[in-house]
Amino acid sequence: MTPRLSGKTAVITGAARGLGRATAVAFAREGADLMLLDLAADLPGVPYPLGSESQLAHTAELCREQGVAASTARLDVRDLDAVEAAMATTRERFGRIDVLVNNAGIAAPSGKAAHEIDEREWQLMIDVDLSGAWRTIRAVGGHMAEQRSGSIINIASTAGLVGYRHFAGYVAAKHGLVGLTKAVALDYAPLKVRVNALCPGSVRDDSQVEGRMLSEIARCLDVPVAEHEETFVQAQPMNSLIEPEDIASAAVWLASDESRQVTGSVLAVDGGFTAR
Repeated sequence: MTPRLSGKTAVITGAARGLGRATAVAFAREGADLMLLDLAADLPGVPYPLGSESQLAHTAELCREQGVAASTARLDVRDLDAVEAAMATTRERFGRIDVLVNNAGIAAPSGKAAHEIDEREWQLMIDVDLSGAWRTIRAVGGHMAEQRSGSIINIASTAGLVGYRHFAGYVAAKHGLVGLTKAVALDYAPLKVRVNALCPGSVRDDSQVEGRMLSEIARCLDVPVAEHEETFVQAQPMNSLIEPEDIASAAVWLASDESRQVTGSVLAVDGGFTAR
């Protein structure tokens, strides 16, 4: 059977580890060539280590093992010129961009009431988690419109659907990302470019993809890291955490022609959390 993404080129931001790596490897298994982008450095104001250059290189190697082409580049999604240059490089390298996965994001600085957030913390969260996605969409939208095809997948969160105490910046950014998804989907629908959002629930920190988002959220909430998985499981209607592969599989479907009539949708992969 022909791989579902054979002949497609996908760009994934935040690809060094976590959901970015899981999605990249799943895309590679389905035949997509890949441009893998990541800041690959720590970010002042974010109180935990971000992905590294070596982790980004490892993601690319895992993808190449599937027989596809995979290129890497460092990218700060806060820099519009750098974003546009990265997309231009991708087009030069692969000839086209068929899929964009906006996965780059941060979960902190968080863990405090809204009146305790300073303006720099607020601006950092919005600039990475919301404006970063707009910049990449801006950089590929015209290209996809010209080729009259494309799939843009924004990795939001259940925080884009409900509120969380002491996460005002993150919740605002992810709600904004869901709204951006719906608006841009309408902009591009006549041009056959699809735009959808994925809203993961509590994703297990799988060592294979070197994810650590859930443990960092636990720290923000003063939940003991040794107990954090059990704590989050108790809030899950299906009594289990989401696996990185669950999100990656949903992204493959949204990237493939199987979802050709799906746009402006917000798909929660959360074990029923937001159904309550």
